[in-house]
Amino acid sequence: MAKDPVCGMDVKEEAAAATYEYKGKTYYFCAVGCMEKFNQDPERFLEEE
Repeated sequence: MAKDPVCGMDVKEEAAAATYEYKGKTYYFCAVGCMEKFNQDPERFLEEE
């Protein structure tokens, strides 16, 4: 399981609605909207990790 960095929801990697690679790491998202928010400002969401 991965954690959606935007909303915090647990996401099964193989069932993720969207993925995004940033700085060599793949992030998994519950919805395309969360991925789009992440894409606009990844560092904002990574600071909260």
